Amino acid sequence: MIYLDGDIQVYSNIDHLFDTPSGFLYAIKDCFCEGSWFKTLQYKIGYCQQCLTKVMWPVESHGPPPPLYFNAGMLVFEPHLGTYEDLIQTVQVTTSTSFVEHDFLNMYFRDVYKPIPPTYNLVSTMLWRHPEFIDLDQINVVHYCAKGSKPWRFTGVEEIINQ
Repeated sequence: MIYLDGDIQVYSNIDHLFDTPSGFLYAIKDCFCEGSWFKTLQYKIGYCQQCLTKVMWPVESHGPPPPLYFNAGMLVFEPHLGTYEDLIQTVQVTTSTSFVEHDFLNMYFRDVYKPIPPTYNLVSTMLWRHPEFIDLDQINVVHYCAKGSKPWRFTGVEEIINQ
């Protein structure tokens, strides 16, 4: 199954993602450089999992680095009834956070998460903060999640949809 949130545009066929080995959740690594992460320790110290050599995680003061964190706007996984039932039970006893859907999914799937290239979920922050990692000719999916990045907000389409 491939889940795409509503702020995504698909530019090429991504059916081959259905052929990924089952038992894992596939998504792109998120970028902590965007201001929406301002409350997190990663943002405050300048740590970004996209560029691990930029700012090293301060192991001596903060312990081991956090596990990889994925952007939940586009996920590839094989649905399973047992996983669904466990997710429902787990979400009922989980404390809410400011990024509840992202934090919960990242916590729940951290042991089975496998990163895929950003071409499958180009978060606009990557263009601004890490353009050296982006090959625009290879982009399959664009995720407009940064404030002000949704092109349809400036065309009147969103107003028509919301009527």
